[in-house]
Parts: sequence; C-alpha cells; structure tokens
Amino acid sequence: MPVKKYNPITPGTRFRVGNAFTEITTDKPEKSLLAPLSKTGGRNRTGKMTMRQRGGGHKRRYRIIDFKRDKDGIPGKIKTIEYDPNRTAYIALVVYADGEKRYIIAPNGLKVGDEIMSGKGAAPNVGNALFLSEIPLGAVIHAIEMQPGRGAALARSAGTNATLMGREGKYAIVKLPSGEVRRILLSCRATIGSTSNPDHALQVLGKAGRKRWLGRRPRVRGVAMNPVDHPMGGGEGRASGGHPRSRTGIFAKGQKTRNKKKYSSKLIISRRKSKKK
Repeated sequence: MPVKKYNPITPGTRFRVGNAFTEITTDKPEKSLLAPLSKTGGRNRTGKMTMRQRGGGHKRRYRIIDFKRDKDGIPGKIKTIEYDPNRTAYIALVVYADGEKRYIIAPNGLKVGDEIMSGKGAAPNVGNALFLSEIPLGAVIHAIEMQPGRGAALARSAGTNATLMGREGKYAIVKLPSGEVRRILLSCRATIGSTSNPDHALQVLGKAGRKRWLGRRPRVRGVAMNPVDHPMGGGEGRASGGHPRSRTGIFAKGQKTRNKKKYSSKLIISRRKSKKK
C-alpha cells in the first residue's frame, strides 16, 4: 500500500502523509453486515469519566467481521476490498458458494476474484483459515485464536503477522508480533499471510483536527499539571517531575504490571523484548 505526501498548500497539509487507498475497490459497505455503533465519550454508566482523552469524532457504523472463520469446506470468492473506520487493517467481503456474505480481515496481497477456504483440508494459501495443527512450520499467519472457537484475537491490526515455529504435544509454538513466544492449542485456527495495509505506521496526521476526527481529545502532560492533579505535577520552574508514573501513581517505563498468578503465564515461553533506545 503506497502512501502519498501532500503539497503544503495549508499548514495542515505541510507535513501530512496520507493513505493512497490504491487497494480499496469500493466505498459502499455491504448493508446487511452493518450495525449501529454508539459512543461513550470515555464515560461509564453513571456518567463519570473513566477514560480521559476520549470524545467527539466522526459518526461510524460497525462492520460485522467473521473472526471465527467457521464456514468449513465451502469456497468463497473475494468481492471487494474495503476501508473499515473501526480498525487499521482493510477488510474483504467474501461471497460463499451458498450465497452467504461475510467480512474478513483482508490479508496482504489478497485481490478481488481470489478464492479462499477454511477448515480441514484447505490449502495453506494466503487468506485460507486452518487449524494450527495443519499449518506448515515456518508459515506466516495472522488472526490467531487464543481459545478454540472463540474467534481471532492475535495479530489483527495493520501489517502484523506471527510465525508458527513448532509444535509441542497439544500446543503450537507461535512467535507473536511483539516478539513474545507462547504456546497456543493446536485446535485453534489462524489465517495464512500477513494483514493488509502494512504502511499504516508511515502516515502522519498533519494537524490536531484530524486526531479529533478520530475521536481523540487533547492530552495534557503530567509535568504541566499541579500537584493536586498528577504525581509528576508542581515544582519551581520547569521541573522534570521525578520518576515517570501514571496519574494513579503506577510507575511507568520499566515496572512490570502483569499479574504473576495469571493462568496463561505457563503458556509463555519467552516474554517480549523491550526496545532499548
């Protein structure tokens, strides 16, 4: 997916790098697969703000995505590649041989007219969904289930993929996009290939207003606040604020926050590597 740089005819386009949308084939979604999507503005049921920097944004409709890929043995043909405002990867509209239509996360390289399949006996081609027990070792996969039949949970965002490294008893050993290596049951499904829109990280919004269109409100740094508002606030002049921490006092940048007693810790072989600058 190429990106395009805009001519600096306004301050907002001077540094803007946008998506060229060359892979998108239509701008009209399938009506039968749309659902209403309400916004909370970061408030809970009593109206209290429990998540800051949320609110506003353009009105959206939810696209119902088939994360389970449980339509086994029935071939489907790709009808369109579409933009989804609710996620970074593109989505593909699949029309199955029996007439049913479903949206899936579009793998990179999938084109209109391609045929996909899911379930036992499917070939390990891009876009096909197989059980981890049937996928060849070393294959690049995405949309991976963590629990059988629960639906894809891992490697779903733009340009991400995991690698099937091996098998051990009833588990598959998978290296995730974060660098973490963990065991996943062989009865879980995954889709062959990498997710679409790999150049998503190269985009530059260009102006604060585009962030507001996405539903994000301004964020104030903790060191710029008063002591009553943030642990890093206050001080004479431009104080550093001490050790970085959250508004509730939890240390950032180094402190481990994962629960040591979490049930899935025994499935993790090696934790993700931190990026040292």
